[in-house]
Amino acid sequence: MAARGTDGVRGGIRLLSAGLVAATVLTTVLCVWLGWKLSDQRAAEQRRQDILAAARQSALSFTSLDYRHYDRDSANVLANATGEFKKEFASQTEQLTRLVAQNKSVSDGQVLEAGIVRYDGRSARVLVVADSEVTNTAAPEGQARTYRLQLDLAYVAGRWLTSDVVFVG
Repeated sequence: MAARGTDGVRGGIRLLSAGLVAATVLTTVLCVWLGWKLSDQRAAEQRRQDILAAARQSALSFTSLDYRHYDRDSANVLANATGEFKKEFASQTEQLTRLVAQNKSVSDGQVLEAGIVRYDGRSARVLVVADSEVTNTAAPEGQARTYRLQLDLAYVAGRWLTSDVVFVG
């Protein structure tokens, strides 16, 4: 009878050990899964922040110019551009340079708000509200302007670049 009591204790210990192993495995799997989900959330938030930063920079470059160094200002727009938008802007740069110089245009832009409409791994659409104080020969005292822009961005070579700009209001 003594052997039988020992077998029951050993069986209970085996059952307890199996339960602890199962709980440990389950806890480990749960921790790995939660870590993976948290990593995905952080990556998605970083992607959102990268998109917003790129859109803000493009809008700022687009709304800030100075006839005295328009070469630099237009180069800033082109540095953050791609595709048809880049081609169109580049093809108009010479004409814009003359127009800006002729009118002695200075525009000091400021991005007020930006929000992502949609995005995936390769493209994004962002709406931006920007203000600008513009001075030129027609408005030497300055004139406030508000822009509502829709920027389409493309992920190219590890960077978000503007592929289209539409004035929406």
